[in-house]
Amino acid sequence: MGNTLFFISLSLIWVMLLYHMFLMQGGFRHYMTFERNIPKWRENMKELPKVSVLIPAHNEEVVIRQTLKAMVNLYYPKDRLEIIVVNDNSSDRTGDIVNEFSEKYDFIKMVITKPPNAGKGKSSALNSGFAESNGDVICVYDADNTPEKMAVYYLVLGLMNDEKAGAVVGKFRVINAAKTLLTKFINIETICFQWMAQGGRWKWFKIATIPGTNFAIRRSIIEKLGGWDDKALAEDTELTIRVYNLGYHIRFFPAAITWEQEPETWKVWWRQRTRWARGNQYVVLKFLAQFFKLKRKRIIFDLFYFFFTYFLFFFGVIMSNTIFVVNLFYDLHLSVGFLAMILWILAFFLFMTEVMITLSIEKTEMNRQNFFIVFLMYFTYSQAWIVLVIYSLFVEIKHRLFKQEVKWYKTERYNQHKSG
Repeated sequence: MGNTLFFISLSLIWVMLLYHMFLMQGGFRHYMTFERNIPKWRENMKELPKVSVLIPAHNEEVVIRQTLKAMVNLYYPKDRLEIIVVNDNSSDRTGDIVNEFSEKYDFIKMVITKPPNAGKGKSSALNSGFAESNGDVICVYDADNTPEKMAVYYLVLGLMNDEKAGAVVGKFRVINAAKTLLTKFINIETICFQWMAQGGRWKWFKIATIPGTNFAIRRSIIEKLGGWDDKALAEDTELTIRVYNLGYHIRFFPAAITWEQEPETWKVWWRQRTRWARGNQYVVLKFLAQFFKLKRKRIIFDLFYFFFTYFLFFFGVIMSNTIFVVNLFYDLHLSVGFLAMILWILAFFLFMTEVMITLSIEKTEMNRQNFFIVFLMYFTYSQAWIVLVIYSLFVEIKHRLFKQEVKWYKTERYNQHKSG
């Protein structure tokens, strides 16, 4: 029995590792080719559409000024642009700062949420902002983001030149990457997510996931879908599934770049990532329950990817670790001990190889320091994720049993500018 469980757990781990190796190759190919279309797309786009940028904000006085400065500097005609900050139940100076900008720039305005929708979460805030917008294209940025000057233009460029694209997502980088060891871990994690999970899936399957920030979506699609799901903690992933189910695809176009803050302490990281994990678990359970109603086979494949990631893969890791630890103190008569050790060592080297090749795409990230950080990351950060996913499942089950209301979780912000 112990041997069988051990083989099952190792198989689950290796399936995920090999799949990510496949995605890494796709991401690298996408990196080599994604800029080729830009000159032709620019020629094709004779007239720029009206764009509404939605920025949901709840107690964001520390970062909102820097974000609005970046919005003012965007390369996009200001008569074709409106910036809407959704001031959602803030108790700090967020509103005062936004008013300073709205008085100076007529394309910036503030929407204040009102009961019963005030403080209900990001999805509800986005719905409030959308109701006050009039752009043909809707862009979304988190309140801690500083998009690069060309970000919105590139998002629109990708969207307007691909009639089958319901949305276009850009790339985000970590603005405080050098701050702590944790932010260095997160920096590597986000690079791998974008070039493997985003770039790789787009190259091979024409699939990408809408992130919480730096994306553009057609207004007509939001209207067809009835807005954002205000019960979803991961409103971005949930929206992704529904966009694909309409028959559109979502393009990953990393020319559009924004910089965002990441947690600098483990406490803040734990709370934020728990919300993300719960949100993705909600999406998987919601749409698997509607499995036979889903129209598009492509997104069914992606649902199974999320299911494998948040359930089967972590189950395999937990089971293999448990069997290994128990066998140290109690002989389970495993006949695969030596083979398992070889497979574990190979898995570790495969992990290192995948991550370092992916980091080489971002020119400044392929260095000796990051090699040692990735090494340490395998034994610390990656293992912390396992514990977090177990905890998030417990919290999500509790939430469903007691029918608790979705509310904002305020991620701590920091005063700073872009690292290095």
